[in-house]
Amino acid sequence: VTGYAVSSPKSLVFHAWVTLSGTVLGFLIGTGLGVLLAVGIVHNRAMDMSVLPWAIASQMVPIIALAPMLAVVMNVLGATALATKAIISAYLSFFPVVVGMVKGLRSPEVSQLDLLTTYAASGSNVFWKLRLPASMPYFFASLKVGIAASLVGAIVAELNQQAGLGARLLQGSYYSQTVQIWAALLLAATMAAVLVMIMGRIEGRVLERMGMRR
Repeated sequence: VTGYAVSSPKSLVFHAWVTLSGTVLGFLIGTGLGVLLAVGIVHNRAMDMSVLPWAIASQMVPIIALAPMLAVVMNVLGATALATKAIISAYLSFFPVVVGMVKGLRSPEVSQLDLLTTYAASGSNVFWKLRLPASMPYFFASLKVGIAASLVGAIVAELNQQAGLGARLLQGSYYSQTVQIWAALLLAATMAAVLVMIMGRIEGRVLERMGMRR
């Protein structure tokens, strides 16, 4: 870990940055897809009955078995290692966001919805003025789970790559480098904790601005 420049492929910091880049990109993709899917599920009963069960079923496939297959497909398509890692990370992070957002968008009470209906509020007004603000605590709770899941996905994807904490873990197991394995594990755990803390800080700021500070 020490004695190498940060930009050196032999530096653990270099591999941590490789993992972090895939984690953040996959998390952003998964979050975007999760939010869009949740909005569709809440506003369309057909999607609720058809898409949500498939989204749940998709999480039953073990990521350790799915990652190599996705890696092969992405390689055939000419995708970069970062793109492959981002797809796998997005796969793990989108489901918590879907579940959290669906729960949050459906959290307003019937009396609140009836009140807006009485005032002839449009569907978009109900969404922006009631459903979306009410979903924020659920949304940020799902983001904390999603960012950690995204990190796990990135590390698993790197088991088939040449750089990243996952690659370092695999190399350490091959050559019985116990120190290398534990260093990568501790750094991964630290990264997860820091990412969740960042989500918590953002949550506090957003809820405070919205007057919803708990």
